[in-house]
Amino acid sequence: MRKKIIAGNWKMNKSFEDGLKLAAEVVHTADAEVPADVHLVMCTPAIHLAAVAKLTASSRSVATGAQNIYQKDSGAFTGEISADMVASIGVKYVILGHSERREYFAETNAQLADKVNLALKHGLTPIFCCGETLAQREAGIHFTFVKQQITESLFHLSPEQYATIVIAYEPIWAIGTGVTASSSQAQEIHLEIRKHLASKYGDVGQDTSILYGGSAKPSNAKELFACPDVDGGLIGGASLVARDFIDIAKSY
Repeated sequence: MRKKIIAGNWKMNKSFEDGLKLAAEVVHTADAEVPADVHLVMCTPAIHLAAVAKLTASSRSVATGAQNIYQKDSGAFTGEISADMVASIGVKYVILGHSERREYFAETNAQLADKVNLALKHGLTPIFCCGETLAQREAGIHFTFVKQQITESLFHLSPEQYATIVIAYEPIWAIGTGVTASSSQAQEIHLEIRKHLASKYGDVGQDTSILYGGSAKPSNAKELFACPDVDGGLIGGASLVARDFIDIAKSY
């Protein structure tokens, strides 16, 4: 059965103190208000991970996620953080392949395949991001492009390895622009992604949670989540306001 997941990506925001305050408010409110079948994940900057993981350890609703890991297990890679380090403090999820990482840090599908392997090796659940630019959508190659991202980074996995993967579809043209894909656009490409996953992994692919990652907010979440192939959201700006994040989760 597909999990309903609302993952918040804090990006490079919140001081340590402000981050802990936000996390505590989310945990307290979520456990009281969010339905038991909806899973929340707070993906924080690295400085918050250990403290937030302690906060979420006893929560019935909320888990902690990292925003990235390096593609090697250890070594002389100054400034990087490994899957083993992240897992060792109780973090459960990790975002991989976010469009900002692909654009600003030139992450490739091959590098992301290595990161996926290490995440799984250390018991982390990857939230694997894919998505197209406005130019690619207007050129009519968005389905092909997104399928290639998935194929080159995930299709080397066995069905058993693949089973825990979460997909986050990001229409890059709708991130931070205030533009949101219509519910019909979201459903169309989520269904296309699901068919592609099922072509490789059968029922395991059908059971994949696919999140929408393009400027979801309390005002549009209910309509997006009503789509049969949208299983939640990867939330950016709205995840920095506890009330907004909770209200999005309650939209299910």
